Amino acid sequence: MSSISNLENLPPQTIRAVTKELNALVEESLEGIKLHVSEEDITDIQATIDGPAGTPYACGTFRVKLVLGRDFPQGPPKGYFLTKIFHPNVAANGEICVNTLKKDWKPDLGIKQVLLTIKCLLIVPNAESALNEEAGKLLLEKYDDYFSRARLMTEIHAQVRELVI
Repeated sequence: MSSISNLENLPPQTIRAVTKELNALVEESLEGIKLHVSEEDITDIQATIDGPAGTPYACGTFRVKLVLGRDFPQGPPKGYFLTKIFHPNVAANGEICVNTLKKDWKPDLGIKQVLLTIKCLLIVPNAESALNEEAGKLLLEKYDDYFSRARLMTEIHAQVRELVI
């Protein structure tokens, strides 16, 4: 991902609204999600999401990036996993396919809802809208193989933390 600033593309009221929401999110803190706010570019929204327990992503930490388009908040942000992940709804380039970021988008959803949706996708992948067809096929037909492969990718790429028992 190149770090091209999007600030000049967004209207001042949008930048103010995004800044306000991000500041609120930093204060509120979402369980298993840590926001990383860029001082230089408020539109460079990155977060780390802890892999949820009981999933092949458990104990991993995944970095995601949201890219706000010129039409935000009327149009949805694009979401990307910066951490390599084996998941039906994540393309090879990291792009995330989830209806909240596509046809179900509503301007009042906001950054918090997008991050929570991405975390939920780690718990409940959607094989029907697969960007990674191999992962989608394994999820539907050979769940154990899917789980093993996703777990291995998590161990290799997602800075796995020790599981506290």
